[in-house]
Amino acid sequence: MHDHPYIVSMKKRLAVNWLILFTSSATLICCAIPALLVSLGLGAVLAGLLSNVPQLIWISEHKPLVFGVAGVLLLLAGLLQWRSAKLPCPADQQLALACIKARKVSRIIYGIALLFYMVGSWFAFVAIYWLD
Repeated sequence: MHDHPYIVSMKKRLAVNWLILFTSSATLICCAIPALLVSLGLGAVLAGLLSNVPQLIWISEHKPLVFGVAGVLLLLAGLLQWRSAKLPCPADQQLALACIKARKVSRIIYGIALLFYMVGSWFAFVAIYWLD
């Protein structure tokens, strides 16, 4: 049995939002979490983390690229959120409920992604000068 085309469309939008959440999480990994660990006196934990996951160093070295890609994706997701909010949900009651639920989950995920992006941005570009 195949899903209704509307359900498939909602699943795709939700997948895009999860991708954006993952991308904005990279901004936390590159900047906020290391700063938090060091400020709490857990530099050894950070050193152990970096020795076990050396890819984190690449993310930190290329933070303008990481933040740029995440920002563009967040902007596109915001535009999609705004556009889909104006579209009607299907007339079928089950599909309408799925539509409303998917929109709500999508907004929550988008909000979390924005929060991650803002926190990561603060640690990456503001806190390093402010805390000096």
